[in-house]
Amino acid sequence: MVMLWRCEVCGDSYIGASAPANCPFCGAHRRYMKNVCDARVDFSVPLTPKDRANAQHAYEVEVSNAAFYFNAAKQTDSAEGKLLFKALAKIETEHASIWKKILKSSDVQQGGDTCFTATKENLEESHRRETSAIEFYRTAAAESDNSRIKEIFSALVEVETDHLDLSEERLRPA
Repeated sequence: MVMLWRCEVCGDSYIGASAPANCPFCGAHRRYMKNVCDARVDFSVPLTPKDRANAQHAYEVEVSNAAFYFNAAKQTDSAEGKLLFKALAKIETEHASIWKKILKSSDVQQGGDTCFTATKENLEESHRRETSAIEFYRTAAAESDNSRIKEIFSALVEVETDHLDLSEERLRPA
């Protein structure tokens, strides 16, 4: 039987016989995928000045990372790299949209981050970016008293860790 699922992190819905292992839009892990009737999705959360600053920084990180990955997808020198970076770009764009909803912002930033033609260099830059995002998101989650903000930052730590694993796997010597 086909059902309608909803991600509690990004709010997007998915049609399928079972919940996917990861949200196909933001990459959140299965535990955030709920039957649409049971999903709790709220982007109207009160923000302390610190939460607002952290959400704004997270938005900027995601816009920059999405721009980097879109550029890398066009310029990298391997077919697999092109596919990987395009998929990562879409996920980072979805992460930016989460923060946009939280911030109630209609402002759309365009990133112009450059990339490399060599897949290895793009993977190394990806690794640096994902590591930085993970560190920031962990700190932001710890600093917040708001359970929804903590949940989003914590979920994104998991997703960005998955991305880090992808780059590490590909950077290992054969």
